Formats: sequence, structure tokens, C-alpha cells
Amino acid sequence: MFDGLSDGALLALVGLGCGVVLGLAARLGRFCTLGAIEDLLYQNSDRRMRMWGLAIAVSALGTFTLIAVGALDPARTMYHEAPLSPLASIIGGLIFGYGMSMAGTCGFGALARAGGGDLRAGVIVLVMAVSSYVMLSGPLGALRVWLVDKTALYTDLRSIPDALAQFTPAPAVATGFGLAAALLLFVLSSARFRQEKSSIFWGTVVGLAVTASWAGTYWVISSGFSSDTARSFTFSAPLGETVLYLMTSSGGGLSFGVGSVAGVLLGACVGSLIKGHFRWEACEDPRELRRQCGGGVLMGFGAVLAFGCTIGQGLSAFSLLALSAPITLLAIIAGAALGLRQLITGFAATS
Repeated sequence: MFDGLSDGALLALVGLGCGVVLGLAARLGRFCTLGAIEDLLYQNSDRRMRMWGLAIAVSALGTFTLIAVGALDPARTMYHEAPLSPLASIIGGLIFGYGMSMAGTCGFGALARAGGGDLRAGVIVLVMAVSSYVMLSGPLGALRVWLVDKTALYTDLRSIPDALAQFTPAPAVATGFGLAAALLLFVLSSARFRQEKSSIFWGTVVGLAVTASWAGTYWVISSGFSSDTARSFTFSAPLGETVLYLMTSSGGGLSFGVGSVAGVLLGACVGSLIKGHFRWEACEDPRELRRQCGGGVLMGFGAVLAFGCTIGQGLSAFSLLALSAPITLLAIIAGAALGLRQLITGFAATS
């Protein structure tokens, strides 16, 4: 069935299928990082934050199941191969979080909005795509490499279970299961949240989509000829990959990232049509567009520096319980809180 397809095409199909699920979750389940932070800080509601925690718990349980049965080797994932630099994670996370609040959404959220007809979000996607490559391999690439090299911790430990295994007799996989189960119990400890059937459903679906992406990409690279790593979702560099593919497919071929971007757009479009929310929107205020473009630039820079965005570190890396995940996610939340405070105080001062 797949004999005529290249490894890149197969990876793109995995990304497309799983990305559609994320796009549907964003439009039908209101799955959104910035929205969860806003709700927690200013609406006194932890529903969407618990939804995020549920997605992490489910994805971690699924991912460690894959590891236990030999369907995923964590050593062949980006979060185990990349150097561990807590300073880069903190700086990148703060920059990304602040940019996210300025833009009003993250890269994933911008894709979901663009799929619903929001042309402003489409501009954010394009700006973030370019800025991510400026930091990845463009003019700022050497600075990023220098910072990471100078601050990297030279250790083979890449995950929380691996670190804990140094002090406990429990195997790392068992520790991963235990931590994921503990998070799941905490998330579901709220009686109010247990009544939110839609949130539980979509949080679970997102977690399973992350697990499926690990399983699908690892199967492709293990059974094919690709030397790539197993991948799950992140929406920073893949935005740039997609733009490169659209401009010149020979310069940048199909990949999981390209497929996932297309999948989120498609899923968001379908979800918005189902809800009756699809409509073309444009920016009427140049100041708002300037702020959103500036936020897109900061998100591109910050995500590449931190090796992931709210989805890349906040879900994919967390599903592996990578050491970088909690550091980056806390920095993102702090940066977003600072930006939201600035915006809200500014509005209050002029009202």
C-alpha cells in the first residue's frame, strides 16, 4: 500500500492525520495555551489548564507504553538528542511567552485561527515562519549555537525518569508511568472538571494524537531508509519548513512538520465549518497588526532557542517527561503572564 511513497511522504501523512485532530481540538474543544493561562490568571477558572494537564498525562502514558513495548526509542527523539541548556530554555521560553501574549495566540493557535478564515492569524504564521528560520539557520543561528554550546549541561540524562532512576531502584519506564498517573489523578481530582465531558474528551484526544505521532514517525524511520529522528508536534521551525516546501519543494521536501501544519489548517477549517464560525477576518487597526507581527517575531526566536513552543515543549517534550519541558513551560507561562499584565494594565490606564 505504501510501497510507492517516500519516507518523507509517509512522515507527512502521519503529520497530516494527527494534525487534523489537533485542528479539530482547537476549534471544537477550544484547546488553547494562552486561553488556559488567561482563564487561570484573570477568570479564576482552571478548566482549560486542567485540560492541558490531561493532554500531557494521556500523552505521557501513551508514550511510555510505546517505549515499554519497543515501539519508540526515546534516544531517537529530538528532545533526547538536542543539548540540554536550561538557560536557553528559560530565555527562549520567556521570549516566546511574551511574544505569545503580544500576538494574542501561539503558533498552533494562529494556525487554528487561520484555518477559520482569520487573515491576521495567517500573517502571524508567516512572520513566525520567517523569524524561526532566522534563529535556526539564518543570521542569528550562530548566536543561538554559541549560547547553547556555552550553557549546555554535558550529561546523558534527558528525562525526569532517567534522573530519578539514579536515586531509586525503579526502572525509568515505571517511574514515567507513575509520574503520568499522578498527574492524571491530580487533573481529575476536581469534581467540577470531571463534569466537563467535552474538555475531558478533547484533552484525551490531543494526548492520543501526540502518542500516535511518536508511534507513526518511529515506525517510518525504523522500517524505511530515513535517518531522521522520531517526531511529534511543534509549531515553530515546521512553519518555516512548510513555507520552504511551498516555495521550492526541491529545497525542502515533505516532512512530518509540513504535514502537521497542513493537518492543523485542515482540521481547524473543518471544525470552524462544523461550528458555523468560519468567516474571513482582517486587521482594521495598524497598531494591533504591528503588535501581532512583533509577537510573531518573538515567538519564532524564542521557540527555536528553547527547542520548542507551547506544543513542542508543553506537550511533545512533556510526553517524554524531558527535563527541558517543565523549565520551558514555566518560562513560557511567566513570559505570557508578564505580557498579559502589560496589555491589561495599558488598557486600564487608557480607559
